[in-house]
Amino acid sequence: MGATTFITRSLLLSLGLLSATFAVAADQEQLVEAINAYRGDVQSCGGGASQALPPLAVEQRLAIPASIVDWKSALTRTGYPMSSVRMLSLTGPRDAGAAMKALQESFCQVLLDPQFVDVGVNREGDDWRILLGRPLLQGKLGTWEAEGQQLLQAINAARGQARQCGGQNFGNAPALNWNATLGSVAEAHSRDMANNNYFDHKDRDGRTPGDRAELGGYSFRQIGENIAAGQGNARKVVDSWLASPGHCANLMNPQFSELGAAYAADPKSDAGIYWTALFGSP
Repeated sequence: MGATTFITRSLLLSLGLLSATFAVAADQEQLVEAINAYRGDVQSCGGGASQALPPLAVEQRLAIPASIVDWKSALTRTGYPMSSVRMLSLTGPRDAGAAMKALQESFCQVLLDPQFVDVGVNREGDDWRILLGRPLLQGKLGTWEAEGQQLLQAINAARGQARQCGGQNFGNAPALNWNATLGSVAEAHSRDMANNNYFDHKDRDGRTPGDRAELGGYSFRQIGENIAAGQGNARKVVDSWLASPGHCANLMNPQFSELGAAYAADPKSDAGIYWTALFGSP
């Protein structure tokens, strides 16, 4: 009888710890979602208006426990190829909503810094640690055409699986075909963003993706565009789009049949590297 009682109590204790672990993980995930939603809209911060920014990718190597004092040494040991990292610390918020409110009030300029592309969140009790990072661009990328083809392959792999984009369900979608005209239009926009240090679907002359596609000689029934900045390869770009409901919906849209994609890099820009994927239906 005593053994049975011990086992029952141990099981209840284990279930309690498991439940608490899931709750912490959920809060961490919700905070990342809230940060990305905040970055995805134009915000008023520091007396000015921000530009809409791409979602941050979850990077587990940046999730340094809040109890570790020397977080820089801990980060070095993870092997994260750091170009720039900023650590934000909170004490007191009891859930993700309260943590997000505190971040907006105290660190809006850091959250809206376009150089950051990765995020890691760790919560221990009421202590939160958020690391925003920009990794070094590792390895030599190929030509914009070659990397555009890599992006096409990664997008088609994602379209081959049913998924949920925010609250919208998508079945698997047909593979996209490469279109050279869309590729050239995508390269020109990536180059313009990189060389002129901005991130927007509208270019400096106010032209939309549809305007640029039409000027490039592409006749279409439907056009869509995803852009990204800071990610060092096609796989990371697609992962960041899948984490963003709007970008994910564009990527999974079964009405699109063609794609052109490209990157451009400029070390003087905030993000260093910019990507454009232009979806079309002729």
